[in-house]
Amino acid sequence: MRSTTTAHRVRTLAALLTTAAVAVGLTGCNGYDATAPAKARDHASAGGAAAFAVGSDGSEVDCRKLRCVALTFDAGPSVRTPQILDILAEYHIHATFFTLGKNHVMEHPEMVRAMAAQGDEVETLTWSHQILTRISKDEVRKEITEGRDAVEKVIGVRPTLLRPPQGRTSGTVTAIAKDLGMSEVVWSTDGADYRTTDSALIAQRIEKHTKRDGIILLHDLVDPTDAGYNGTIAAVPGIISTLQGRGYTFVTVKQLLAPGTPQPGKVYK
Repeated sequence: MRSTTTAHRVRTLAALLTTAAVAVGLTGCNGYDATAPAKARDHASAGGAAAFAVGSDGSEVDCRKLRCVALTFDAGPSVRTPQILDILAEYHIHATFFTLGKNHVMEHPEMVRAMAAQGDEVETLTWSHQILTRISKDEVRKEITEGRDAVEKVIGVRPTLLRPPQGRTSGTVTAIAKDLGMSEVVWSTDGADYRTTDSALIAQRIEKHTKRDGIILLHDLVDPTDAGYNGTIAAVPGIISTLQGRGYTFVTVKQLLAPGTPQPGKVYK
């Protein structure tokens, strides 16, 4: 039987994450406009920037020519992070991890270091997953800075990408992010792995809706007793192999935007 602490954690996580399906639209339902990766690349190319990014293995990645997608994981690191990293290594791809500071980065610093050492991008999902559109300006700033600083303390690199919890942002949040030198990243494809333990269904959702320049959302959740996320790890290999078979190249978020670079105050989707 679960302990009271574990049960409370599961209920808290469910409350935080199950409404992630209320993903923000491309334009303005929360008072902002999102920039597509292709637009970020085209703007940089028009300015004379190089047409490709350099992967961690030294290879050229030109998402103007390739069918690129970015795989992202929210809410870690967790006890499952090593499994995710092993899968990424097996398929020779990299992902972007939007980490939580409290109870995650601070409890599993060795896993944050492993992400960075493997060539993955380590960014922030804030400190404690508070919904930024529901708290004061001072609290928004604190959530972002404490989450960002936790990562920097562990790996010596300051995140510049913020994923607003549940994808909820606003003009006010974006202005604060800009002041902090942060860009926001939401998603275009959601596996909804917070709703089911069925790995085949999670993979089907991703495979059905992913298109070129897609930003895929999955979760790296902390509590191994939370059965609601037990389908995620098993779904990842099939997602990768199926999309690779369709000609997609997996990149990090920053590689997806290259030769553009994330601009503070922008929201990318």
